[in-house]
Amino acid sequence: MRHSDLNAVIMDYLISEGYPSAASKFASEANIQPTPAVGSIQERVAIREAIYQGDIRTAIGRINDLNPMLLEKDDALHFALLRLQLVELIRICGTKSTDDCLPAINFATEELAPRAPTNPEFLEDLEQTMALLIFERKDLPPHLAALLEPKLRKDVAQRVNEALLKEQGERTKAKLFDLVHLRAWSEQKAREARKDLPEHMGFGLDQLHTGHGQSQDGAMHSNGEAEAMVA
Repeated sequence: MRHSDLNAVIMDYLISEGYPSAASKFASEANIQPTPAVGSIQERVAIREAIYQGDIRTAIGRINDLNPMLLEKDDALHFALLRLQLVELIRICGTKSTDDCLPAINFATEELAPRAPTNPEFLEDLEQTMALLIFERKDLPPHLAALLEPKLRKDVAQRVNEALLKEQGERTKAKLFDLVHLRAWSEQKAREARKDLPEHMGFGLDQLHTGHGQSQDGAMHSNGEAEAMVA
């Protein structure tokens, strides 16, 4: 791959994944013209960070400000956000007295219960989430305990990011991911054909982990979560 093509792939990744400061810095260092998208992704970053912090109400408000029709058109995404908001309310009531669970129960009754019958998956998700109120935290079954893990925030944030990119006419996945999958597939086929390859082959993407991904945008760690995301 030509160096200019690699630079374009890296820039596409930084823009798609929402790292405006890193994208601007990379454009300067690589002496390439930043695309207009670099200056327009801050809204997606703010939404992502709100979800990572568990502030789903703010995230939904920002989504509606950016694209008022998105959640009206995407029932599944809207329900996922509301369910996550319910999880956050239950997380709070689990640290205080039982009476503090009333906001979670009221929210589920008013916001999720009317939507649940429209889709079997919605109903199942709501039932599982409400089951968090039945068990002591230390006694939660693994499939329920997973709802309180940071991964759920990350998954919902990723879905929101992809939906916003799609609405903006952009790729929902960075080109880098396609190249990595193609590279892995090619290596697998070569090994199956017993080609002479080194035992371990790096991807040559160290550039993404030695400065450009660590910036004001918020470092993403090995477990995929933002540092500020605390369960």
